[in-house]
Amino acid sequence: MAIGLNNLKAPAGATHKKKRVGRGPGSGLGKTAGRGNKGQKSRSGYSGKRGFEGGQMPLHRRLPKRGFTNIFKREWAEVNLADLEKMFEAGSTVTPEALVEIGLVRKSKQEAVVVLGQGDLKKSLNVSVHRFSATAKQKIEAAGGKVEVLSNSKAEALA
Repeated sequence: MAIGLNNLKAPAGATHKKKRVGRGPGSGLGKTAGRGNKGQKSRSGYSGKRGFEGGQMPLHRRLPKRGFTNIFKREWAEVNLADLEKMFEAGSTVTPEALVEIGLVRKSKQEAVVVLGQGDLKKSLNVSVHRFSATAKQKIEAAGGKVEVLSNSKAEALA
């Protein structure tokens, strides 16, 4: 017999009948339908709250709070020299806008871009961003490029 879409069938033992609970004592799962006895958990629609311990003070409230969140923390968009080597041609100018354009930096983070010194740079690039690591600055200038630190009132205030 040829196999076609009209006679496809699951192999023997692959499918099981759905267990019908609460259909009388003869089924073996009548009366409480395998849910134990009375109470909230035996009702349909029950879902326990995360961390609820029956009214006892939950663990996440018994433990003390620790630390704090610094509201002045600055989030820097990090770009490595290896990325610049890959994405830019020799002699091109690297700006936060250019980094957003090629997808190395998100638009929301273009106000604070830092270039880090991971990787090697063989091309001469004119890099204008808000901050450089010492090794990045050294490697860019060694490759014949120029380094320019952009001033940004937000970045300077929080650096």
